[in-house]
This record gives sequence, structure tokens and C-alpha cells, in this order.
Amino acid sequence: MTKEAPRVDLTTLPVRDRPASRLVRLLAGLVLYGTSMAMMVRSGLGLAPWDVLHEGLAESAGTGFGVVTALTGAIVLLLWVPLRQRPGLGTVANVVVVALSVDAALRLLPAVESPLVGVLLLVGGVLCNGVATATYVGSRFGPGPRDGLMTGLHDRTGLSLRAVRTGIEVAVLVTGWLLGGTVGVGTACYALAIGPLVQLAMPVVAVSTARAG
Repeated sequence: MTKEAPRVDLTTLPVRDRPASRLVRLLAGLVLYGTSMAMMVRSGLGLAPWDVLHEGLAESAGTGFGVVTALTGAIVLLLWVPLRQRPGLGTVANVVVVALSVDAALRLLPAVESPLVGVLLLVGGVLCNGVATATYVGSRFGPGPRDGLMTGLHDRTGLSLRAVRTGIEVAVLVTGWLLGGTVGVGTACYALAIGPLVQLAMPVVAVSTARAG
């Protein structure tokens, strides 16, 4: 019988400890996150579940994609209240740095003409997204709106990050698809893989909860 992976403790690190190291991890994680989004977009093989939801809501409401993204983020932040999650520098930086990095990466990445290149971009994008999520959440500057929902449910339910993240992504994916969002093979790969990837990467890239020396 295999042992269940231990829960990752995100609550014991004092906020004042190692600010420079944590800030580097935060920015690196957010830049990588935006880059991973651009890789998935350029692959042309499907949107991530949250973007499927955004597209479906935009189509249903007849409004812009960016407006729906902002409104969804605000609603998700309201869900933080019963989960007792508090926004931090990482919450604000998530919006700004990810937006800048995804635009920069889209300018650098050319349009894909080869199916093989598209598959490589998809796989690389999903892997980078898992590592990026664990890196910036593990910096302890506060998660983005959607990842704060993940960590809040993780803390309150006792379920693993893998189970919580996968459950959220699948629920969002199905809702977005029913509303008319675009679903592809990349969507399914992301929804099923992101939870286990974050669970595996968190102990490696997150700031240690032990004091140095």
C-alpha cells in the first residue's frame, strides 16, 4: 500500500524571514507562469480550464474576455472570506507581472505551423505552469486569486493540493464548456496534470519553513 503524500505546510513560515529570496521566487514564478500561458496559447491545442470558463462567460454575456477575467477574479477573491485567506503582495503582483510576461512571451514565440512543435509547446507549458504555481505560491507573499482558493480549500478540508487543484480545474472546465468555451486536448492535459505537478513541485521550490542556522 502506497503512503499518501504529506500535506505541505504553507502557514508556519514567518512573513519577515528571507524576504529577498522569497521576492526572487515570487517574480520568477509569476514570469514563468505568464510564459507557460503563452506557450499553451501558441500550441493551439486548447485553453486552460479557467480560460475556457472566461471565454464561455464572455460569449454568453456578450462582453470582452478581459472584463470577464477581471470580474471572475473579483468573485473568486470574495470566496477567500469564508476560507480566511488574506491577499498579499503576491496577489497584486499576480495580476501585473503575469499580464506583462504573457504579452512579452507571445511576442517572442512565433505562430506554430508544425504539429510536433505544438505538442512540445503544450507539454512544456503545462509542466512550466505547475512549477510556476508552486514557486510563487511557495514564496509566501500571497497567492493569486485562483490559487488562493486552492490553498484555502487545502487548509480547510485537509485534502491534498493535488486533489483540491484537480477538482477545481475539472469543475471550471465543465462549466466553461457548457457555456460554449473552447476545449481541446491541451485543456484535458492541463486539468488532469496540474494538480499532481503542483503537489510534486511544492516541496522542492517553496521556501523552507525551517529557519537557517
